[in-house]
Amino acid sequence: MAEVIAHSLFTDFDIDLFKSGKHYRLYEKFGSHITTVNGVKGTYFAVWAPSAKMVSVVGDFNYWLEGDHKLNVRWDGSGIWEGFIPKVGKGNVYKYKIHSHHNDIKTEKADPYARRCEHPPNTASIVWDDNYKWKDTKWMKKRKDHNALDAPYSVYEVHLGSWKKQIEENRFLSYKELSDDLVKYVKEMNFTHVELMPVMEYPYDPSWGYQLTGYFAPTSRFGYPEEFKLLVDKLHQNDIGIILDWVPSHFPEDAHGLGFFDGSALYEHPDKRKGYHPDWKSLIFNYGRNEVKSFLISNAIFWLDQYHADGLRVDAVASMLFLDYSREDGEWEPNMFGGRENLEAISFMREMNEAVYSTFPDVQTIAEESTSFPMVSKPTFIGGLGFGMKWMMGWMHDTLQYFAKEPIYRKHHQNDLTFSMTYAFTENFMLPLSHDEVVYGKRSILGRMPGDEWQRFANLRLLYSYMFTHPGTNLLFQGAEFGQSEEWNFQQSLDWHLLQYAPHKGVQALIKDLNTLYKNEPALYEKQFSGEGFEWIDYNDSENSVLVYIRKGNDESNDLVIACNMTPVPRENYKMGVPRKGKLKEIFNSNLKKYFGSGEYKNKVQSTKPESWQFRDNSIDVNIPPLGAVVLKYTS
Repeated sequence: MAEVIAHSLFTDFDIDLFKSGKHYRLYEKFGSHITTVNGVKGTYFAVWAPSAKMVSVVGDFNYWLEGDHKLNVRWDGSGIWEGFIPKVGKGNVYKYKIHSHHNDIKTEKADPYARRCEHPPNTASIVWDDNYKWKDTKWMKKRKDHNALDAPYSVYEVHLGSWKKQIEENRFLSYKELSDDLVKYVKEMNFTHVELMPVMEYPYDPSWGYQLTGYFAPTSRFGYPEEFKLLVDKLHQNDIGIILDWVPSHFPEDAHGLGFFDGSALYEHPDKRKGYHPDWKSLIFNYGRNEVKSFLISNAIFWLDQYHADGLRVDAVASMLFLDYSREDGEWEPNMFGGRENLEAISFMREMNEAVYSTFPDVQTIAEESTSFPMVSKPTFIGGLGFGMKWMMGWMHDTLQYFAKEPIYRKHHQNDLTFSMTYAFTENFMLPLSHDEVVYGKRSILGRMPGDEWQRFANLRLLYSYMFTHPGTNLLFQGAEFGQSEEWNFQQSLDWHLLQYAPHKGVQALIKDLNTLYKNEPALYEKQFSGEGFEWIDYNDSENSVLVYIRKGNDESNDLVIACNMTPVPRENYKMGVPRKGKLKEIFNSNLKKYFGSGEYKNKVQSTKPESWQFRDNSIDVNIPPLGAVVLKYTS
């Protein structure tokens, strides 16, 4: 049996950066790397285990015997064990057997930096490399324009395991199949970006990927790492960006994972009040430990670097920000200033965003943050957290609550809709109707709509029309775009058969057109995060449950006037003030026949009248369909 040969990829500078929490490309050093030493091909292994007194690589090449391939500990106090094993190569399966100084505990762990993992329920790591040749040069050169804050940004959120299944064989679609089917569909629907729920390796299907064990490996459920690269590549070749859900907030206690890695609390915070998540029964990273910060920031950089991701949607930011998150009095300890903020986590997020944007200025980081914590999407140099965008959870809750009400009661709750505009420009907000809104008895988005079939679908079309014309970017979870009737079930495919029915086909056509409208009308995106891009015409007509507002771009000739009627009573010849004199043309109406509307209550091109109304010098009379929205634009 070949011995372990002393070898290192680390320089003294690497070690200094690692210890100080400033090494952001640890994946180039840690893990398994196929290489040649002294003319012999094999694999170099490196793992961080400072509490270990012995670390062995065990695998299919040594019958999983501890002690046959013992790694060497570095002399510099870094806690890194490393070594080169000849004749071990691509496809070999392995783990680290760690003998701890703590009570002689032994752990057997998957490689935290593995590029490929075994298919669950198997848990070992696989030595891997690939020579994938990217073909997305055109996209990468111009993606700064696609990912800019003043560009259209409409996101389709996808759970790869349940988007569509191979029914005959009762299995997931592979990355390769998705690179055809999913890419074609997203392009047809005119979304600008896809967001994937976590694709990093995870052991437990019902976690949907939010409990990770393989931070540097795309899940083997759908194929090989290079096949996932193919999926990303195909999206880019079709001018579609890709956002990856990223989970630096917690990790599971599975025996092969990061927990209690070397017999000590290595990656997790040793204090249970900071290191254990009571809701998710999982462990919380120790954000104050420099080596852990380097691990996490390197992981963020890895997906942007090696997999050409266009952004990271950071999960459960609120749980990281607050020491008392989901904890009762006495279950948490205040910070050094007596507050509830987790100062170490805040510092980590700032550093992560600085590292990401300094290396990849043409991507976006997006925070799923549900509180009123200030300046989440503001630059770090003025005290912000440095994210590009933040999910607008308040808008989502208020809007869904409003639309669930019978229209007759809506006049008493107009403030539920208008309230969002009081804080809409405090952050760069993304409006999300995500997977979290269609599970655990909440019903589908369509299922929340009141009334008979016609009203439910009209309400849904109105909700989407309001959403796409509200300031901010947009996110829709799979199935919402065609009015999925049932709650999302991660174990089965979406109900694609519904598209044989006109109401569902109509919702799908509406989303296609709303995406096109959003992409084609600068007023909807050029100032989507600025108060200069929005103006109320009237938010006081609660008796009729009508909202009228203006969306503005850089050029006033692109201004749009939007009117929404939240009741099933048509508003014919509804008088409203307009910004200036001229001719207005209807460019969108949610009541068209192709959307399963009646096709009535359209508006012809009309000239404004010099009659003052709603504090404006000019006005027009508009037809607003029942439970409908219209968008008007000045014609030259």
